[in-house]
Amino acid sequence: MTDNYSIFKVYPTKELALEFKELLEKEGIDSALGDNVPPVDITFSGSTLEHRYEIRIKQSDFPRAEKILENHAKNLINQVDNDYYLFEFTNEELYEILIKADEWNEFDYTLAQKILTDRGKSIDQELLSTFKKERLKTLSEPEGNQKPWLYAGYIFALLGGIIGIIIGYFLWTSKKTLPDGSKVYSYSSEDRARGKTLFFFATILMIAWIVVRIVFVF
Repeated sequence: MTDNYSIFKVYPTKELALEFKELLEKEGIDSALGDNVPPVDITFSGSTLEHRYEIRIKQSDFPRAEKILENHAKNLINQVDNDYYLFEFTNEELYEILIKADEWNEFDYTLAQKILTDRGKSIDQELLSTFKKERLKTLSEPEGNQKPWLYAGYIFALLGGIIGIIIGYFLWTSKKTLPDGSKVYSYSSEDRARGKTLFFFATILMIAWIVVRIVFVF
């Protein structure tokens, strides 16, 4: 049922995740709570050691869910204390929040817009849309040079270890989820091709090692 769901939001605590899940369900959006990121959806530069909770929804529900979050945040803004830390941010720092909205919660994102507007800055949907498009373009770019991982993979492959197979598989197939729910390959086509080669090379070597050991044992 949830196989085609994508990560919409990530929360540091289960309580926050469940609170948002309940909010979505009240608005008729089906969601699933996930614990940490599946290995196939990470990059080598990431970490699965950090405990976090994901809310996954259908990609087609992303725009509606974003609107629900936005309205919820607007209702909370009127209750914010005057000493809230964003009020001390410079305009440049507030614009940074708008540009990198995926790194901030919806409340801070919405409040940053209000503070900039109160300071006389023009913030409209066209500008926010431009920021989002540029951010998606940046995040969709493949990870940097993966040669160190390839070298390590071949070394492990020559030693007959399964780690070479794992490294090759991840370089070949790993994907990352963008803020709009779409998924793109984590690595460049060249690195994925090299990862595929490493995967089959390491697999063949491992089978060869197993055959050799069986022959010598018997």
